[in-house]
Amino acid sequence: MEHFRTMGENQNHHEGSSPDLLSSVNSAKLSNFHYKTWIVTGLGFFTDAYDLFIIGVVTSLLVLSGWNSLTTFQTSLLDSTALLSAVIGALIFGRLIDKLGRKAIYGIELLILIIGALGSAFLTPANGVYILIAWRFILGIGIGGDYATSSTIMAEYSNTQSRGKLIGMVFSMQSLGLLAGPLISLGLIYSGMSLGLIWKLLLAFGAIPALIVIYYRRTLPETPRYALRVRGDSATAARNWNKLTGIRANAVADNEVVKQSWVEILKNRKFALTLLGTAGSWFLMDWALYGNSIMSNTMLGALVPASVSGLHHLIETTTYSALIFGIAAFPGYWIATFTIDRIGRKTIQTIGFLAMTITFGILGVYHQLLSPAYLFDFLALYGLSYFFIEFGPNVTTFIYPPEVFPTKVRGFGSGASAAGGKIGAFVGTLLNVAIIGVISESGLFVVLAGLSLMGLLLTVLLLPEPKRLDLEESSGENMLLATGKGIAAHK
Repeated sequence: MEHFRTMGENQNHHEGSSPDLLSSVNSAKLSNFHYKTWIVTGLGFFTDAYDLFIIGVVTSLLVLSGWNSLTTFQTSLLDSTALLSAVIGALIFGRLIDKLGRKAIYGIELLILIIGALGSAFLTPANGVYILIAWRFILGIGIGGDYATSSTIMAEYSNTQSRGKLIGMVFSMQSLGLLAGPLISLGLIYSGMSLGLIWKLLLAFGAIPALIVIYYRRTLPETPRYALRVRGDSATAARNWNKLTGIRANAVADNEVVKQSWVEILKNRKFALTLLGTAGSWFLMDWALYGNSIMSNTMLGALVPASVSGLHHLIETTTYSALIFGIAAFPGYWIATFTIDRIGRKTIQTIGFLAMTITFGILGVYHQLLSPAYLFDFLALYGLSYFFIEFGPNVTTFIYPPEVFPTKVRGFGSGASAAGGKIGAFVGTLLNVAIIGVISESGLFVVLAGLSLMGLLLTVLLLPEPKRLDLEESSGENMLLATGKGIAAHK
């Protein structure tokens, strides 16, 4: 664990003047330790995004490389299976890191992801669509696990002033994965390599970032907050914090754990309504995002002249995807990340859902925009919707959960919220094919506008503003302890 250490010369305290541990964590200046933790957690999200979104290109390549034509059902299942299994992974890993600890579990989710990615690439025979679906199912469990674990761990190591930025930086690595997919696809296609090899390489590449950081995840020690507030182990909490940052702190005064069980906490009206807000808004946002992104080649196909077909058609739609992701989505992620601690989570999420409602509504009502004649008009509006998904609920729905649930249920609260999102992503990806078939692409945009409006209402009515609050305050942990439900656990 030496690689996580930083010198922290300016933050060391003499033994006699050591601050309380949680105050030390909350007030610590940004250091190499925070950025190393970001890389270790964030590379997983690069992988998650790449693996989830690349399947849309792969699905198109399979038939072009000689596979039998896929039925609508097979295409929908192939595009959406990893999203469904991500629900399972998020719930299981969220509960496990609360029950067994962050250190005991972190990294296992990446191992599962690696197995799924490599199996998809190299153990799927020609026309073995259901075998590929099975490997994608395994991949999705690892992806869901990463959603539950990485946000929790980054939040518990963050200081108060920059917590939103640090958690947002983890999630915004998704923007690089989102952009990498179409760029790598275009690079391989233009290389002249056989299409039968290209789709395998596209699936295999998703394992590489995970392989880079899995060792570091497995050696990251238990977070001080979990050691204190769940296990009541002040000695381990103080030792780990000092080893990681070089800061000496007194953990005894903070050594109080919550007596209630995880079920009792989540049954509390405050946390139940908060979970409805975090999971519900994530469900609605992911329906809009994943249904669009995974199906972007289909959606953007309406802009390609009918005379263009086959591989050239795929190249054009993939190029449009790269342009939208790079010009609109990418800056949206990072602008949200670097302004969220000033503007606030609730404000950005509200603005995002409102803008999504408007842009999707325009694209739905003015159906003539979905044609080659209005290429630039469509791309401008479609790109604007992507910007406000990212400068909006896509980033904030990830940041919210670890901030609004106590340490004892933080993993499950984050996992259940992510599971809500991935259910939305699964439903959207599965149903959007049918919706387009019945009421066309413009009809789908009307549906997405309605979902965005519902997300706006949930945000306004159910979600608090955690901006600049210590994690113990924003999560309701102090409230639970103040009601007499806490017990001292000095060690």
